[in-house]
Amino acid sequence: MRAMKLLILAVMSAAILAGVGLLPDRLCFEGGENYTFYCGTSSSDCKTVVADKNAEIQRLLLKEVCGESCRYDSLDLESFLKRYGGEVVFVEELSDSVNYYCKADLPYSVILRGKEINLHICVRSEFTVAGSPIIFGGY
Repeated sequence: MRAMKLLILAVMSAAILAGVGLLPDRLCFEGGENYTFYCGTSSSDCKTVVADKNAEIQRLLLKEVCGESCRYDSLDLESFLKRYGGEVVFVEELSDSVNYYCKADLPYSVILRGKEINLHICVRSEFTVAGSPIIFGGY
């Protein structure tokens, strides 16, 4: 009887591990105040879904995720770029923010100005937003 229980436990454990292996990749970013997912097949039909809590679970419930972003109250740009293998491709300075368009070790990408971009960081005086491939919508 004990051997049967151990066999059932082993089979259930293997099934759980196999199921976890089939789940989508983890979130692009860690440690932010909130998380936004971009869903759709193109930028013209892109909708945003904000997850203030349990972003990992929210991600599992979404279809056609084509990007993500995360807001930070403070961010050390240099260490953030290092964490994600980021390299700044070009910078755009606006009156209220600085945008860094980068190449990094992240799953999503777009072509901007003839360059592959998969990390967009918008630094404002009050907060920073990081997105992959770019930040959609207002920020």
